[in-house]
Amino acid sequence: MKKYLLFLVIIPLFISCQTTRNMGNIAYQKINDSLRAEINTIYQQGYFNGFSVSVVNDQTTLYQDGFGFSDIKERKPYTENTIQNIASLSKTFVGIAILKAQELGKLNLDDPIQKYLPFKVFNPHFPQTNITIRQLATHTSSILDNEFYLSKNYFLKPNQDLKEAKLNFDDEQVFNPSDSIITMSTFLKNALSENGKWNKDSFSSHQPGAIYEYSNVGTALAAFIVERATGQEFSAFTKKYILKPLQMNDSGWKFEDIQFSKFSKLYENPNTPLPYYLSATYPDGGMITSINDLSKYLTELIKGYHGKGTILSQKSYKEYFTPQLKASNFIDRNDKNPYSESYNSGIFIGFGYTGYIGHTGGDPGVMSMMFFDTKNNLGRIMIFNTNFSDKKGNDAFYGIWNVLEKYQMKLNHKKH
Repeated sequence: MKKYLLFLVIIPLFISCQTTRNMGNIAYQKINDSLRAEINTIYQQGYFNGFSVSVVNDQTTLYQDGFGFSDIKERKPYTENTIQNIASLSKTFVGIAILKAQELGKLNLDDPIQKYLPFKVFNPHFPQTNITIRQLATHTSSILDNEFYLSKNYFLKPNQDLKEAKLNFDDEQVFNPSDSIITMSTFLKNALSENGKWNKDSFSSHQPGAIYEYSNVGTALAAFIVERATGQEFSAFTKKYILKPLQMNDSGWKFEDIQFSKFSKLYENPNTPLPYYLSATYPDGGMITSINDLSKYLTELIKGYHGKGTILSQKSYKEYFTPQLKASNFIDRNDKNPYSESYNSGIFIGFGYTGYIGHTGGDPGVMSMMFFDTKNNLGRIMIFNTNFSDKKGNDAFYGIWNVLEKYQMKLNHKKH
C-alpha cells in the first residue's frame, strides 16, 4: 500500500514538473520569436545582405541566429553555421596565443622583440630603445600601418570567378593577384626592417611604450614572434591550443582549414560583391569562423575573466584582462563610445570607457563586434558580410546591437 501511495504522489509531481518545463519552453520561444522579429525589421531596411548575432553568458549560448543571405544572388541563407572572416576580433586570439606561449616557457611579455626576429626592427627615431612584446600587445610599440599595408598585403583567393567582383576596396585597398601571394615574414621584413622596400612611415615619432597607436602590422609581428618562439606556424599553434579545446570545429585561419561551401560572400555594399581574399598579415583580422563557434569562444573569455577559463591559467587570464595603460598613454582617448577597444587595452583585448570588454572589427565586406559586461556576465556578438559607410547603416548596425541588449536579461532568466 505504501509503494502504491508513493507512486500516486510521484505521478502528479512528474506531470507538474513537465508542465512547468513546457511553459518555460513556450515563454523562452516567445522571447526568441520577438527578438528575431525586431532584428528582422531592421534587416528589412536593406543595409546588410547577411549577418549573424548571438547572446552568451558564462555557461552557454543563450541565443544565436542568422539573417538574410550569405549569397544574395543564389538566395543562400545566412545561418548560425555560415562562416566568414571576422576582421579585428581576430586580434583577441593573438593575445591568448601570446599568453599560452608564455605559459609554455617559450617567451615573456617583457622580452625585447629582437630576441625572436631574423631581421632587425627598431624605431629610427629611437634606435637604442627596445620594443617589447607587451608593447605590441597594447598598441604602444610605435609601429604604424603605412600605405603598403593596404596596397601590398591583401591577395585574391586562387581559383575563383572574378567576373562580377570589384578588385579594390574604398579606392585605396588593393586585392593583389593570387600568384603574387607573400608570407607574413616577407611582408613584415619589407615593412619594418631597416632597408625594407616598404619601410616608409612605418614608425611614429613617439618613443616605444609611450603612446597608444592602433597597429595591425604590430599585431602581425606579435603573431610572427609566437611562431618564432614556439617553432609552430601561428595557425597550427592556435588550432592546437584554442580552436580544438573549445570545439570550434568550423574555424580556422586559412581557406584550406575550413569547409569553403559554408563561407559567405562579402559585399562592399548590398549591391557590390567583393572577391574572396586573404592577407599576408592574417592574424590581425583573418580568423574565419561562425557565430556558433565564436559564441563558444566568448563564453570561454567570460569564464576566464572570473578565473574559471579552460585554455589559459588563472594567472594568464588575469594578465590578459588587466588594463595595461594610463591616461598619459593616449592622445585622443575614446571616451564617447562604450563599445570601443580604444579606451584601454589588455593583451590584445580592449576596454570601453564604461567597462565593457571586447573588440570591434572592420575589413572589406566585414563588420563585427564582440563585447561582454563584467557586471552581469552577458556577452553579445554580431558578424556582418556587408560594409556600411553612412549614418543610416551605422544606426541599423547599433540598432541590432541594442535589440540584443534589450532581450539579453530575459534570455538569461528564461534559460535558467
